[in-house]
Amino acid sequence: MQIQKILYPTDLSENAAAALPHLTSLSEKYQAEIHVLHVLKSYGEWGAAYGEYDPADYEKMRRWERQTAEKRLDEICSKYLNQCILYVKHIAVGDAAEEILRLIDAQGIDMVVLTAKGGAGRFDFGSVAERVLRCSPVPVVTVPVP
Repeated sequence: MQIQKILYPTDLSENAAAALPHLTSLSEKYQAEIHVLHVLKSYGEWGAAYGEYDPADYEKMRRWERQTAEKRLDEICSKYLNQCILYVKHIAVGDAAEEILRLIDAQGIDMVVLTAKGGAGRFDFGSVAERVLRCSPVPVVTVPVP
């Protein structure tokens, strides 16, 4: 098996960080580039539930979320991935599992490394990890977290 590109989807949590040692080890072993993905949630037109809807407020919130995510991705990459041959950062908006699967195809990803709650093969129903495991066209390495 030839592994040239590994995808690391992260929600920027401590649980997601549990996959980093596995990710860097696999990247070193295969001399593979790492693609780090964070997915921002997509918010619908929520104005009706909160009174007056101002699109500028939504855009301001979205910019803040993106800037915060970019900063956190930079921190993760500089702290954990500096020894890797190459890492590429991606930020998407939408459903996390769908965006992971989309990036697998778009970037020609060979393997996914992510964390999964539940351990012993039990995942929260509808969880991102479970959906990726069921639908991924490439191997998925899951790192259990409590």
